Amino acid sequence: MTQTALPRGRFALNDRVALVTGGASGIGRACAWALVEQGAMVVIADRNAEAADAVTTALREAGHQAQSLALDVTDAAAVKREIAALPARYGSLDILVHSAGVGAERLFLETTAEDWARITDINLNGTFHVAQASAACMVRQSYGRIVLISSVAGLRGGTGRAAYGATKGAMLALGKVMAVELAPYGVTTNMVAPGAIETELVARMHDAKTREAYLSGIPMRRYGTPEEVADTIAFLVSDAAAYVNGVELGIDGGFMAAGVMKEAG
Repeated sequence: MTQTALPRGRFALNDRVALVTGGASGIGRACAWALVEQGAMVVIADRNAEAADAVTTALREAGHQAQSLALDVTDAAAVKREIAALPARYGSLDILVHSAGVGAERLFLETTAEDWARITDINLNGTFHVAQASAACMVRQSYGRIVLISSVAGLRGGTGRAAYGATKGAMLALGKVMAVELAPYGVTTNMVAPGAIETELVARMHDAKTREAYLSGIPMRRYGTPEEVADTIAFLVSDAAAYVNGVELGIDGGFMAAGVMKEAG
């Protein structure tokens, strides 16, 4: 294996240690690749240990620095313990990209208490556990970059997204509080809200009618890719975004901006 050449400039992440939750698939996996390509050492945390190991192996074979970590974000004690150990193990914890989450398409009147509890526990409680443990490390070193991956479902009402949308909206509110409270310690917090992105989760959630409805409301008339989300996040965790804090950024092909659309002419 040959070590890749180190990137240069304010977008480079050389010597930074990044934790990517949900890094074994979808947007999280794309973020891991985007960050290592800018020089970061990435810890891929996922409850699917085998999948996390596979991504880590692929990154290493490409000449990058990567480690895997089996982590269930709903286990508060384990999250606190494992994340607290990262600075001693790798020298620091500079970046958190929190991508771990689940989704379900269930009408409001058909959402069960079990549905609500499961999605809330993973998407919202898990975000709190991971973000708090990571921020504690960053505050001690007076530097950090946090990006929480929310969704346009947290900004707009969508059919079948009662529990999912509620948790993603709450993530946005939590991120804004973090941005205010952590900024004095040199830690920024930003939130991205992807729209329709071609991931494994979306493949399970979006049936033909959902896809048709989405495409009719996206000015770019296509779904995005995980890499397009990851590239934006790579900017937000770089020194080039040092003064970007508390931003709620849609990555949605214009979905949030759109009103009535018709063919021109």
